[in-house]
Amino acid sequence: MDRYSEVTNKNIREIVLLKGYPCIWGKCSFCDYISDNSTLENEMNKLNFEVLENVSGKYKVLEVINSGSCFELPKATLNKIKEVIKEKNIEKLFLESHWCYKNKIQEMRDFFEIPITFKIGVESFDYEFRNTFLNKNAKFKTYEDIKKYFDSPCMMVGIKGQTKEMIDKDMEIVLNNFDHATINVFINNTSQIKRDEEIVKWFREKYKFLDENPKIEVLYNNTDFGVGD
Repeated sequence: MDRYSEVTNKNIREIVLLKGYPCIWGKCSFCDYISDNSTLENEMNKLNFEVLENVSGKYKVLEVINSGSCFELPKATLNKIKEVIKEKNIEKLFLESHWCYKNKIQEMRDFFEIPITFKIGVESFDYEFRNTFLNKNAKFKTYEDIKKYFDSPCMMVGIKGQTKEMIDKDMEIVLNNFDHATINVFINNTSQIKRDEEIVKWFREKYKFLDENPKIEVLYNNTDFGVGD
């Protein structure tokens, strides 16, 4: 499992994959990523501290991810991240959270005391697809609801059951209303959700221009940021 890397094509930054407590929701129909968690706090902190030793501060930007939300990281790990930010003169942070923590987002911004780009797993702005098919439990109505708390939606494309019209609408919303977004092209995993190769081929052709858009990071593989397994 690679837990430290550098993202050097867009939004240049260091990135660490840490270990946290189980995801507060943990029932998304497409996700098997949440298996990388623990309830053993001392072991989590030991691993996380070792991973954070790799951070050099060379780009002044750090992204911290885990198999859930940043609020599920142990308190000692959060304190260590803050320590590293000060020691390495980090000026900007990327974090991610589930919608259910929306009312705690400002607390995390206040805690770290530097600008944060807060990501959220939206997957799709189609309400029924997101909450019924994907079982996301993110019951916001519009992109304006997201922007009250978060900065950067993480979208998903290439799932059987998803339509081209859904994706077109999602891309329109993202491109016209957000300064940063991540597009995840679905890869088959241990869940029952399956990849739609035709939709993926169509997306790669129609939206190839996103590869050159500095605001949009497209992940064609789960490990394109250099962390994970």
